[in-house]
Amino acid sequence: MIVAEQKPIAEIAGYLDGHKRVLVLGCGTCVTVCLAGGERETAQIASVLRLSGNGREILENTIERQCDAEFFDAVADQAAGCDAILSLACGAGAQMVARVFPEKPVYPALNTKFMGTNDGAGEWSENCLACGDCKLGVFGGICPVTRCSKSLANGPCGGSADGRCEVDPQNIECGWQLIHDRLKALGKLDALSEIAAPRDWSKTHSGGPRRLSREDVAGL
Repeated sequence: MIVAEQKPIAEIAGYLDGHKRVLVLGCGTCVTVCLAGGERETAQIASVLRLSGNGREILENTIERQCDAEFFDAVADQAAGCDAILSLACGAGAQMVARVFPEKPVYPALNTKFMGTNDGAGEWSENCLACGDCKLGVFGGICPVTRCSKSLANGPCGGSADGRCEVDPQNIECGWQLIHDRLKALGKLDALSEIAAPRDWSKTHSGGPRRLSREDVAGL
């Protein structure tokens, strides 16, 4: 899932200077799970903005997904009556809001952090960089591009010690130690005997914004 965190309220309030009627719009998927932009957080930010005492009218709503245009019909009337929209979604969702309502200024209430997993109450970690060429099947289900701080395809580096990464030994496990241990447990350590080919970075963002088009569903 996409993990995000709320911006400082002072930054959010600064975006809204000069606006008299604002729609605070939450998102019911990823940012709800990571406790950053769901219905509860939308209500909290809306309340803080109302208490600011500047006479600004604050409306609030939460839709299922801000990254999908079909869910905006439910808030079309509210958006039409506002002079700005504050999006509590990831960066992709906030940009979709701007696309759906091109005549409205759209401001982000969140900082998008990474794609990751929930490790426990209030804890998330990055697991995927969306590199466009997934090799999890080779490395035992552990991504060297993300879990190795240097994104090495043939590791570990010389800075690994006692299963920890030299970048931050206290907080970061060596990704390649994790890969080795996982493959050993699966009885597939021989997979590391072959040198991995250089990664094709053209499949990443280096070639510009990426798109995916499915001909089998286009036009449905």
